Amino acid sequence: MNNVAGISIVVALIASTLRMATPLIFSALGGVMSERSGVVNIGLEGMMIMGAFFAVYGSDRTGNPWIGVLCAVVAGGVMALVHAFLSVNLRADQVVSGVAINLFAGALTSYLIVELFGRQGQTDGVTAVPYPKAMMQKIPVIGNLLGELNWFVFIAIILVIIISYLLFKTPLGLRIRAVGEHPRAADTLGINVYRIRYLCVISSGVLAGLGGASLSIGFLNLFREGMVNGRGYIALAAMIFGNWKPFGAFGACLLFAFADAFQIIAQSFGWNMPNEFFYALPYVLTLVALAGFVKKTQAPAADGVPYEKGQR
Repeated sequence: MNNVAGISIVVALIASTLRMATPLIFSALGGVMSERSGVVNIGLEGMMIMGAFFAVYGSDRTGNPWIGVLCAVVAGGVMALVHAFLSVNLRADQVVSGVAINLFAGALTSYLIVELFGRQGQTDGVTAVPYPKAMMQKIPVIGNLLGELNWFVFIAIILVIIISYLLFKTPLGLRIRAVGEHPRAADTLGINVYRIRYLCVISSGVLAGLGGASLSIGFLNLFREGMVNGRGYIALAAMIFGNWKPFGAFGACLLFAFADAFQIIAQSFGWNMPNEFFYALPYVLTLVALAGFVKKTQAPAADGVPYEKGQR
């Protein structure tokens, strides 16, 4: 293998890793926001599914993919609002609520594909979010890499920085962490626990919806049943692996995405191994990471614990 081919493979691997990590990053950040406030959000998978579908639907009906992104954000936020109401007001089991949202989202989008697009399995193709690939490729040194990315990659990286700053450098972030660690003490200090939890859970749905949009009109230009393919659960694993911190979750997402990108490129090397081995790599790595590091992480003390004002 010559140097040019080797560099091309490395660039392709890095670019593929960043693209595949992007949906995970959005959803993992959503998980961080929700669980830092004390609400477990297993429903990230369903919120991604809704975001992916409505991104395509909005783009199809308006002809503008950015309006599709807005529809994805709203769809994810609405599903998160349902989860917040069940978890915060009704104090329902948060895991059961999240699983129900995942099941509902999968079934609803399957139905809507038939009703709105008149076909089964996948939607019609739509206009994807435009990206100036040719212009990016002209940038010295890193142009070849930047040309293989999309706007969602840059948005995800910027959000990692913003959310990290929000959680650890601002008064609002301190309130969020206080609610997730000791909601009763936060309440006695005048912090509205319910409001903070609603804010964080809804923002998690918005981020997951954005992650879904990055799949359907960022990578592709359609929605297909099963396209989310467990990414919401992998994002949760990345959040835990990253110790409920934005930069930690970001690094974990890159690790899992690297395994996914590697299995695609490795199949072109001609190695005499079953394809199923490569397909399983990202999920095996997720299990190994959780098994090896879950005891070294520390969740917020009140994560998953319903709070009732006035209860002693």
